Amino acid sequence: MDNRQIAAIFARMADILDIQGENPHRIMAYRRAAENIAALSRPLEEIWRAGELDSIPGIGKTLAEKIDELMRTGRLEAYEKLRAQVPDGVVEMLQVPDVGPRKAALFWKELGITSIAELEEAARAGKLRSLPGMGVRSEEKVLAGIEALKRRSGRIPLGTAWELARALLEPLRELPGVVQAAPAGSLRRMRETVGDLDLLVAAEDPEPVMARFRSLPQVAEVLLSGTTKTSIRTHDGYQADLRVLPPARWGTALQYFTGSQAHNIRLRGLAQDRGLSLSEYAIKREDGTEILCATEEEVYAALGLPLIPPELREDRGEIEAALAGRLPDLLELSDLQGDFQFHTTLSDGRASLWEMAQAAHAAGLKYAVVSDHSRGLGVAHGAGPEELRRQRAEVEEVNRRMGGTFRVLTGVEVEVRADGSLDLPDEVLAELDIVVAAVHSGLRQPREQFTARAIAALRHPHVDILAHPTGRLLGQREGADVDMEAVLRAAAETGKAVEINAHPWRLDLNDVGIRRAIELGVLLAISSDSHDPEDFGLLHFGVAMARRGWASPAHILNTRSAEEVLAWTRRS
Repeated sequence: MDNRQIAAIFARMADILDIQGENPHRIMAYRRAAENIAALSRPLEEIWRAGELDSIPGIGKTLAEKIDELMRTGRLEAYEKLRAQVPDGVVEMLQVPDVGPRKAALFWKELGITSIAELEEAARAGKLRSLPGMGVRSEEKVLAGIEALKRRSGRIPLGTAWELARALLEPLRELPGVVQAAPAGSLRRMRETVGDLDLLVAAEDPEPVMARFRSLPQVAEVLLSGTTKTSIRTHDGYQADLRVLPPARWGTALQYFTGSQAHNIRLRGLAQDRGLSLSEYAIKREDGTEILCATEEEVYAALGLPLIPPELREDRGEIEAALAGRLPDLLELSDLQGDFQFHTTLSDGRASLWEMAQAAHAAGLKYAVVSDHSRGLGVAHGAGPEELRRQRAEVEEVNRRMGGTFRVLTGVEVEVRADGSLDLPDEVLAELDIVVAAVHSGLRQPREQFTARAIAALRHPHVDILAHPTGRLLGQREGADVDMEAVLRAAAETGKAVEINAHPWRLDLNDVGIRRAIELGVLLAISSDSHDPEDFGLLHFGVAMARRGWASPAHILNTRSAEEVLAWTRRS
C-alpha cells in the first residue's frame, strides 16, 4: 500500500472516532500519523522494510503495528471494525462545510441520514431545523455547504473531466510547434472520478502554449504560471495543471504523470534493479548519461517490459503479468457490435425509435436493444404489456426501413419489485428478444434483502441481463449495500450477464466488480443506457471500465453478433 492510502485510512479512523465521541488524544494520534505519512518524501513501504517506522514523528509502537499489518495483509482489522460501526456516508458528511462530527452523528442517529444526498434531501424538506441545536439558519448553512462542496469537490466525475480536458486541449493541439497533447493522471487511466486535471503538451517552445492556455475561456483564475507548468482554476471550480516539455522527453513524462503512484514505485524498483533511475524527464544510467524516450513503449522496453495499457496501471498485478508475458488482450471500442440498452419516448427517452436506431447505426453498431422502462418505474412513465406489443410492431417496421444494415432487438428494462418479483407478466417477457432487469427504488434496503432481490431477478427464467447492479449515481447517490460476491456467483450459476452501464454517472459494474466477475466466469454486457441519440457516444466509458477490469473481447456479450446473442438467450 502506498503513503496516500495508509494516510487516508488513519485519517478515516480519526473521523469515525470523532463521530463516535471517542478520546480526543486517540483521535489526534491518528490525525497526526496521517499528516506525517502524507508528508513523507520516501515511500512508506521502504521505511517499513528497513524497520525504521519509529523514525516517523507520531508513529509509536501501536501505530507501527497497524502499518505492519497493512503492509503485510493489505487490510487492517481495527479499521474494518470501525467502518462497520459508522456508515461510510456519515463520514463523508464531514466534507460539508459547517457539518462537524457532532452534527454528522446527530443527523445519523436522529434521522437515519447516511449520505450527503440524503442530508440535502432532508434539509430541503425542512427536517433538520427541529433537531437539538439546529434551526432554520443552521439548516440553510448546511444547504449552502452542500452547494459549496459540489463546486469544489476534490473529485470530478469521469464524464465531466473527459469533456473538460478535451475542451482545454483542442485549442492547444492547433498551435504551431505542438507535436503531442494528452491528458495524464487518473483521467488517462480512466478512473471513475478524477482529481485535478493533469495535461501534457510536447513542444520545443513552451511560451506560446502557456499563453494560449492562460487565455482560454474556461479559465477563471491563473494559480501559477512558469516556463514548464501553468495551473488554472476553471469557472466550475476545477483545477487543471498543464506541463509543456520537449518532444524527445514525451514518453517518460507521459508515463510518469499518468501514474498511478503505486505503479510508478514498482517501475522505479525495476529500473534500480537494472542500474537505472527513472524520472519524468529521462531514464538515467549509473554514469549519469540519459536515455531519452519519445514514446512510452521506449520507457517500458528499457525496463524489460511490453507497453502496459494506462487503464491497468494500478499495481494490481499488471507488472507481474507483463514480466510473465500474460497481459490481457484488452477490449477495444471497435470490438463492440451491439448495445444492450436504449430508451425512446415510450418511456423516458428523448427521441423516437427510428431516430435512436439511426443514431446507433451511425455510431458504428450493428444492433441495439430497445429497453424502455416497464410501468413500475413511475418517474419514467414506463410501458405496460400493450405498449410493448405495439412497440414490437414498430421495431419490425424500423428494421425493414434499415434495410438489413442495422437491427433493433426487442427488449425492456423491467423493474424488480421490493420482493424480487418482476413488473411484467411472464408471457409478455417471453415475447421479447432481451430482458434487462433493474432495481431503481428501495436502494436503502438492508444488505441481505437487496442482495436477495437482485439474485431473485437473476434466477428468473426470462431475465437475460442484470442492469447497473448497485444503482449508484456518482457524486449524487450512493449505491445499494449489496453483497456483490453473492450476486456475481448467482450470475455465474444461472449463466446470466451483468451490465457494465457506460453512462459516466453510473459506471456500474465498476472495475473491481468486473475483474471479479471475469474470475467467476460471468459474462458482461456493456450498455450505453442511451436516452438521447448522442448518448451512444458514451459506450467508450463502458469499454474503459471493462479494460480497467482486465476484460478481453471474449468476456463481453456485445462482441457477439445479433444472431449469436439470440442463440445465447435461448441457451440461458
